Order: sequence, then structure tokens, then C-alpha cells
Amino acid sequence: MKFLKEFKEFITKGNIFDLAVAFIIGGAFKALISSLVKNVIMPALSILLGEEGFDNYKYVITEANDADGIVENAIYWGVFLQDIVDFIIIAFAIFTIVYVFNRLQERRKKVEVIEEVIAEAKPTVEELLTDIKSILEK
Repeated sequence: MKFLKEFKEFITKGNIFDLAVAFIIGGAFKALISSLVKNVIMPALSILLGEEGFDNYKYVITEANDADGIVENAIYWGVFLQDIVDFIIIAFAIFTIVYVFNRLQERRKKVEVIEEVIAEAKPTVEELLTDIKSILEK
């Protein structure tokens, strides 16, 4: 029962909506990075790898035979390698975003601390009036 209560609190806090938005943006971001890798980076790498690119790198287990109706059975390790490149680029991009965000948060906290120190260092009205009174008395 406690588990269901905590789940209900989780759903109603709004965190689930933040999670849903992050999931949708993450999916779109993945599609964007995959397109970048497939359509920009891999064609550029094909200069080094040959015109076939990673898509055609495979280990054939059973060759296709159209006459017998046998389809090719292969391990497409080139596609897997391309997915690894996708992952590394996505991870680097996310790391960069989080890194920049954390640096901005640190700067904002430093500015807040400085503003608090400045606010505390300013004399109060009572202190100013007391100083003025002591000057006038002299």
C-alpha cells in the first residue's frame, strides 16, 4: 500500500511530465545524431573504409540461395559499430550539455553568494543614522 501511495505522489508531483518531455526530446535528439552519423560522418569515413562503409561489414553464416528460397543469415557487425559511434556522439553531446549547465549553475550560485555578502556588508539605516548623529555631535 505504501508503494502505491509513493507512486501516486510521484505521478502527481509533475516529475512524470518532466520525464516524459525528456524522453521525447531524447528520442528526437537520438534521431538527429543518428542522421548526423549516418549521413555526414560515415560517408566522410567511407573515404578511409572504402565506398561500402560500415553497413556492408558482416560475417555471413549462411549465404543466400534464391533458387532454394534461402535468405542470407549474417552477423552485421558494421551496423553494430555504427551504433557504437552513434552512442559515443550522443553521450558526448549530453555530457557537454550537462557540463555547461553545471558550470552555469555554479556561476549563478557564486553570484548569489557575492550578492548576499554585499547585502550583509551594507550598513543598515540605523547604523547610518547613528554615524550621522555622532558626526553632528562632534
